[in-house]
Amino acid sequence: MMYNCVVVDDEDLARRLIENHLSQLENFKVIASCQSAIEASKILKSEKIDLLFLDIEMPVLTGTDFFANLVQKPKVIFTTAYRDYALDGFELNAVDYLLKPITFGRFFKAVEKFLEQHQATTALPKESNDVRNDYVFVRKDRKQVKVFLADMLYIESVKDYIKIVTDTENHLVKHSITAFEELLDNRFVRTHRSYIINLDKVTAYTHLDVEIGKIEIPISDTYRTKVQGLLAG
Repeated sequence: MMYNCVVVDDEDLARRLIENHLSQLENFKVIASCQSAIEASKILKSEKIDLLFLDIEMPVLTGTDFFANLVQKPKVIFTTAYRDYALDGFELNAVDYLLKPITFGRFFKAVEKFLEQHQATTALPKESNDVRNDYVFVRKDRKQVKVFLADMLYIESVKDYIKIVTDTENHLVKHSITAFEELLDNRFVRTHRSYIINLDKVTAYTHLDVEIGKIEIPISDTYRTKVQGLLAG
């Protein structure tokens, strides 16, 4: 059996090392080598991936945040230069956690764990894949906090952070709004470079803005046609 792999790391040398390790093993194929989680997201939507090698510390979107919010999760082996991040990886049910620089011996041990888990999983009855996440996890104070999509009113970009405004509370999270948009479903739409809204929460709109209760959110020229088309039904 051939196992399809994706390698994700913002460092070229780190990606090439893992690719070289994989080339020494039979039945493992590198489908893509990605510099960012956003790039990897597109591959995972179009290809069946069995094993993900995912760096934790990356710009824009960390590996743990990215993986926590995947609807269909392949098996994952986290990589990082920082030992302190091991706990984050194992809380997400990772196959293993590899500390850089990654020796072939340690790499081989992690792959053996994957094979053991894969064989055990394939021996069990398959669950339905027709399941959609109705929540995302956001990282706050070194915790992964669950936020339900149905509770979100809108998301606002605030410098290097985003503010997720819900029915009951706000979450200020270090995240880019573009990366976070990738985690949302089609009930959400960008109205402005700094705003994403939940269409289900809109109470009124004009060609200049949308209202969610008493909150007015601008619609920029770039997004106006799409937003008004969706609101008009």
